[in-house]
Amino acid sequence: MKLSLCNEVLRPLPLAAQCEAAARWGYRALEIAPFTLAEDPTTLSTADARQWRHTAHAHGLSVSSLHWLLVKPEGLSLVSDDASLRQRTLDLLRHLIDIAAACGARVLVHGSPHQRSPGPGQSLADALARFEDAMATLAPHAASAGVVYCVEPLGRFETPVINTVAEAAALVDRIGSPALRTMLDVSAASHNETEPVHEVLRRYLASGHIAHLQLNDRNRRGPGQGDTDQRPVLQVLKDTAYAGWVAVEPFDYVPDGPACAEASARHVHDLWKSLT
Repeated sequence: MKLSLCNEVLRPLPLAAQCEAAARWGYRALEIAPFTLAEDPTTLSTADARQWRHTAHAHGLSVSSLHWLLVKPEGLSLVSDDASLRQRTLDLLRHLIDIAAACGARVLVHGSPHQRSPGPGQSLADALARFEDAMATLAPHAASAGVVYCVEPLGRFETPVINTVAEAAALVDRIGSPALRTMLDVSAASHNETEPVHEVLRRYLASGHIAHLQLNDRNRRGPGQGDTDQRPVLQVLKDTAYAGWVAVEPFDYVPDGPACAEASARHVHDLWKSLT
């Protein structure tokens, strides 16, 4: 199992210190949120990204993936009536695809709920159509960069646009690009799916739709910090010889970011060792 840590958990430590801590706790990579390393991610260069890769490698780590793609700058949208705003947002995402390729990441996770949610007076159908058009626009660029762009199903309390893995898989199928896939976030899936999370994971791994996994508890803390049993999820990964990355992504850091990250890694590794 290749375990990665979402780096915002260790903010505001500098990247080198994040890498040192993550390696010490047994992680093999960082999943980077661009806004943690640049107030305005539009200013990031491929040279910056190569430096991230060098820093990670110096600590025995990789950069597994990018996520939280549209946190900064503020006000972005893929579904707005403002065509120029949609274009600016697409331009940033194309840029982040290039950044991912330069730092060695092979996956981008597109969550960013606010930037895909309907605006005042906008229908859900219109927002969905615009979001799908944006994904179709980005897919060829991801393919040429050699990365996989994952549509993340999110909680209904965050956005009404793509809440289940089935909805994301259907969008992926309509677009039909091998560079566009989906992923599973355990916390979101535990709220959204009508079947057990591990069964959803098994089905969509087998179909080839899922290319990435994020571990957390239903309560949005780290794995092992609530009542969500991660064992069935990990058993599916072992049974299917899943070769992708597994990222720890808590949202509520208890008691703080570093302690949460350390406890999460220990819990996941202990569970993995206990599997048959």
